[in-house]
Amino acid sequence: MTLGPPSSAINLKKASSQASSAVPRPPNNVTIHPVALFSILDHYLRRTDSQDRVIGTLLGTRTETEVEVKSAFAVLHSETSEQVAVDMEYHRTMYDLHHKVNTKEVIVGWYSTGSNLNTYSALIQNFYSQETAPHQAIHIALNTGVVEGETAGVKAYISSPVGVFPKPENCVFVPVPVELRFHEAERSGLDLLLNTATTSQPISDLELIETSIQNVSSMLDRVLTYVRAVLAGEKKGDPAIGRYLMDTLGASTEDLERGSFNTSLQDTLMLSYLANLVRAQAEVSARLALIS
Repeated sequence: MTLGPPSSAINLKKASSQASSAVPRPPNNVTIHPVALFSILDHYLRRTDSQDRVIGTLLGTRTETEVEVKSAFAVLHSETSEQVAVDMEYHRTMYDLHHKVNTKEVIVGWYSTGSNLNTYSALIQNFYSQETAPHQAIHIALNTGVVEGETAGVKAYISSPVGVFPKPENCVFVPVPVELRFHEAERSGLDLLLNTATTSQPISDLELIETSIQNVSSMLDRVLTYVRAVLAGEKKGDPAIGRYLMDTLGASTEDLERGSFNTSLQDTLMLSYLANLVRAQAEVSARLALIS
């Protein structure tokens, strides 16, 4: 990856400005959607050999108590022992294009790979704090687990200024709770990626259907065991569970009558195909990086 024209790459160390003295209330929780994580991982796999980490912009929605990260895009940057440069023009152009498609998503912060938070991280945090003002910028640190001795994981931070007259490069990163949020339709795709990551072998559609059927069979066995125990008087029945089972059974019958089962099956197969495509792309990118 190369930086853009010198006119668009701004040295953050020289262009630093005083941070705002008014510090809004920090969020109580940060949630991340799988699409954003996949974008970060794809950016990391496409990095050049000279890059120890990659950075990018986080987009999503926010309330007074929660930040929801829904997507992300890469930002060109360069780090040396003396300075860090970020292509701000590229960042703003990408955001303008993204905002035309997703008008409800705004800049909520930035991401980086690795677990190293240094002075350069503080300078980048100061830049994104100006982009998210009056709210605080969220920093997501994704540890890919590539470095020996480090485990993969995701952490979220906000910054707090240090000193009576704080400078942008002087701040403390304060951790905030973070969680991964995904819809039920995305669960099968995530499970497939986890399985292929551990086995390093693609899973066929028939194997995916077999696994799904086994999971459904296991859940039905648990339900039957509970119902039989209640009917035999061995366990006291819970009215809430009974109503839930009746609603589920009624909804399943209606879905079968309307033919929704075939639609759900096609959705599952599509998720399987997309998950295998992402895994194959990641593997090809890794092999090309080794060759180059």
